[in-house]
Amino acid sequence: MEARLNDCLNRASAIDAGAPVRIGRRCAASEPALRPAPMHIVLFGAGHVGHALVQLLGSLPCVVQWVDERDELFPDETPPNVQVEATDTPDAIVDAAPPGAWFLVMTHNHALDFSLAARIMRRRDFSYFGMIGSKTKRVKFERRLLARGVELERLADMTCPIGVEGIVDKAPAAIAIAVCAQLLRMRTHKAAAVDALGQATSHVRATEQIAV
Repeated sequence: MEARLNDCLNRASAIDAGAPVRIGRRCAASEPALRPAPMHIVLFGAGHVGHALVQLLGSLPCVVQWVDERDELFPDETPPNVQVEATDTPDAIVDAAPPGAWFLVMTHNHALDFSLAARIMRRRDFSYFGMIGSKTKRVKFERRLLARGVELERLADMTCPIGVEGIVDKAPAAIAIAVCAQLLRMRTHKAAAVDALGQATSHVRATEQIAV
């Protein structure tokens, strides 16, 4: 399985490698910044929204572990960067995900959603945790997570409802688009923050060298 995921990651890197063609003069300032690494997405749920989402993720810079206990719900074919995980122990998938993973929870069962939420929130190294649901669901889950010992300030690490603001259509395809837009926006923001930190560190080092 690990070899298959590594192969998917290489394919995702290839998807992300294409840069736009530039015509005319270029200076150093106009060179594009380094692209962020492909996302490692762990998607729980093979319902209608999960299916719509996988079709979009198939063309984005990511590798996807698609998890559900109901093997019969998975299609016969998936995009090359998607790995199907038919398992009745999804908690183990959460624990085995690499640091920096992007978790998406959209199962058919609220009890399972909460079990996964509690498991994910035990970790402090994920890039994103989004869960499908209403604001009412979020409030209920927040209370239960606090009772489980999750710190109040960490509840902001759980995104629910999921997807970019302003899209009210509840059709699976519309939700999938909203979710992908949110993932890409967050990926861009994280990459910009890392780039800014790197530039600041370089500036400090250069200043220290001049001082010496």
